[in-house]
Amino acid sequence: MPGGPGAGPGQGGPGYQGKPGGGNFGGPGPAFPPPPNQPPPGGPGSAFPPPPPGGLGPGGSPGGGPPSAPPPQFVPDFPGVSSFAVDAGALQGCLFRNTYVWLNNGRGFWFFPVFIGRRSVAGFRWRAGQRRWVYYGIDTSNIRSFQCY
Repeated sequence: MPGGPGAGPGQGGPGYQGKPGGGNFGGPGPAFPPPPNQPPPGGPGSAFPPPPPGGLGPGGSPGGGPPSAPPPQFVPDFPGVSSFAVDAGALQGCLFRNTYVWLNNGRGFWFFPVFIGRRSVAGFRWRAGQRRWVYYGIDTSNIRSFQCY
């Protein structure tokens, strides 16, 4: 089934960019209800698309994968307190760009988004201790703030 198991029109995922005639984002409730015992991003039943075999390049074309270099070596200052939730559409300008993400739990990390759904974003998260990029998906309701570079 296009968009993955359980996904239908307006549910995000590969092959669906939102509600027919209703734009790319928004709508009530999450695009993907979390399944019990949720597998890692990209696994069966996941809300996030699997990592592409050859990766994605700008515009979603095959052939990019994770960035070939580490992210910037600095950690940006937190931009301040925001009372607004992060909308997935706000991340559009950060596609295929180094982006620093602050989560609601206080953690922050470098991220390289390659897919933006209605209520989720997937891409590559920098693991500083391992000095490598790993595929990672985030529900946008867990994002407190972000800054792309």
